Amino acid sequence: MDATCAPADVAYPTDLNLLNEAREKLEPIIDTLHEPVIGQTAKPRTYREKARKQFLVVSKQRRPGPKVIRKAIRRQLGYVERNLVIIAEQAKTQPLTLLSRKAYRDLLVIHELYRQQLHMYKTRSHQIEDRIVSIHQPHVRPIVRGKAKARVEFGAKLAVSMTKGYAFLDRASWDNFNESTTLIETIENYRRRFGYYPAVVQADQIYRTRENRNFCKQHGIRLSGPALGRPPKDGPTREQQHQDKRDAGERNAIEGKFGEGKRKYGLGRIRARLAQTSLSAITLQLLVMNLERRLRVLFCFIFAFLFRRRLVQSFG
Repeated sequence: MDATCAPADVAYPTDLNLLNEAREKLEPIIDTLHEPVIGQTAKPRTYREKARKQFLVVSKQRRPGPKVIRKAIRRQLGYVERNLVIIAEQAKTQPLTLLSRKAYRDLLVIHELYRQQLHMYKTRSHQIEDRIVSIHQPHVRPIVRGKAKARVEFGAKLAVSMTKGYAFLDRASWDNFNESTTLIETIENYRRRFGYYPAVVQADQIYRTRENRNFCKQHGIRLSGPALGRPPKDGPTREQQHQDKRDAGERNAIEGKFGEGKRKYGLGRIRARLAQTSLSAITLQLLVMNLERRLRVLFCFIFAFLFRRRLVQSFG
């Protein structure tokens, strides 16, 4: 068993780009709410051209410094705040039902985005709970993985177990979670699927907590890896070394399954937009991977049967 991230199809988020996108989405909302009173009241000023120029000055720089970025963020925060105040004033006389469903949803997301960005700007931080990294997909969260290729990925985190080459999705969440908390749940799911507990659970070091070890010991399950406590003076026995090496080699199969899913089946970039459809796409991709595995096993069985029959005919 192991965990991975299924990245969503979103642009790499930066605070400045998110605020600029929020400002650009608020401007049509202001225009829509002002349309019924054209000629009766003056159109509110949004300084959209000035804001756009200020954004481009920074975004076109190859490596803008921290002070330059912070100043640009403060400016975009000011424009977004101004637009939100204008919309609040317009809502007193014009119903928000004039907006489309998508525009109203974007307005709600931008309100929360502005709150988060203002808090991070004031506290000089880049971390906040339930941080929004995409206005189009506000359910996507940053998942810190610490991998060499990408330290942070943006998508759903998956807890997957594998038995005899077949992958099972035990937990999928848009919020980050500690993999070690899924071991007991995964073992119970295994028992419900097959009617008995597994003999061996092969997992990496993060799963080897005291609680998980005690659970496995109570149910007669061997958890791969060295035992807790001080290692023996004579070191591990030859048999233990072979067993650890065999466990590590067999556990690598799930890493290969992740690579197969991301390279061949689209698990490396989920193109669905809604949270539920994204999870459905992930589940279907795992289903197709299992069906492909089943077909390979069936093909090998048919090939072995035909080969054995050919041998019997040749030497019979």
